[in-house]
Amino acid sequence: MSEVFAAHRDMMMGVAYRVLGRVTDAEDVVQEAWLRWAKAEDEVEDPEAFLVTVTTRLAIDRLRRVQARRETYVGEWLPEPLMTSEDVAGDVAEGVERAESVSMALLVVLESLSPLERAVFVLRDVFEFGYPEIAAALEKNEAAVRQLATRARAHVREGRPRFEVDPETWREVTDRFVAACLNGGVQGLMELLAPDVRLIPDSGGNAVAPRRAIVGAEQVARFVLKIMQLTGSFLASVGVEDRAQTEYRMVMANAGPAIQVVAGERPIVHFQLQVTDGVVSACYLVVNPEKLGGVVSQDEWVLRP
Repeated sequence: MSEVFAAHRDMMMGVAYRVLGRVTDAEDVVQEAWLRWAKAEDEVEDPEAFLVTVTTRLAIDRLRRVQARRETYVGEWLPEPLMTSEDVAGDVAEGVERAESVSMALLVVLESLSPLERAVFVLRDVFEFGYPEIAAALEKNEAAVRQLATRARAHVREGRPRFEVDPETWREVTDRFVAACLNGGVQGLMELLAPDVRLIPDSGGNAVAPRRAIVGAEQVARFVLKIMQLTGSFLASVGVEDRAQTEYRMVMANAGPAIQVVAGERPIVHFQLQVTDGVVSACYLVVNPEKLGGVVSQDEWVLRP
């Protein structure tokens, strides 16, 4: 891999992941961009413009294809978890806004945008490219790009969480959430949940889980306990024979703390919370094995159930 390409690879991965919401798809896009770069490297005058343009166009094309497949996806669809560190993976971290742009909450909101709106939002509001640069990358006039950016921001403002949470509170609530799950008490877990909390489960039809969101503190608490206590039917659905093989891990994912249940180093549950005003306002649950193959991370702590 050339030094020039390597120097831009993290940014390309960051753009592709935010546009697509899947690590595997983003990696495929970057690999295809590499092939095109290898053919054109000697003729390129502006490497960054070339690589961002190629990556963005490939990501838009792939997103259009996968959106058609998502129409037949079984149940709710969530982004594929991205393992991160205290610095944000996928680019050079530049503060809270860049970190927040890979949060599960915002990526879910971005799903409501068209592929072009999503690409413009990522390039302009996350990576701060100029309108002329984005227009050239998308082969649109600048006025059209500005309109796309305006529409995208309006959708994001409408759908994103109204209150941001500081990292310490997020981590504290996540720790208490795990403790409540292990203690097995519905009431203790409900105390951490907003009355209108939503749990969004993504199984793809490949694991035992509801196919629609669960709403309400008691309903969510009872379901969470059932999942986190690893019932036999759930374990069987993800190919685990013995509960003794499992352990809980706290990891960093999508720029915040997340909970994983791991069986023999293979994640079978990935849980991330959205915290508002000190309580859990949303739960994102990924149990589709197809989305958990690449999410093994350096754990912060391990606890056997």
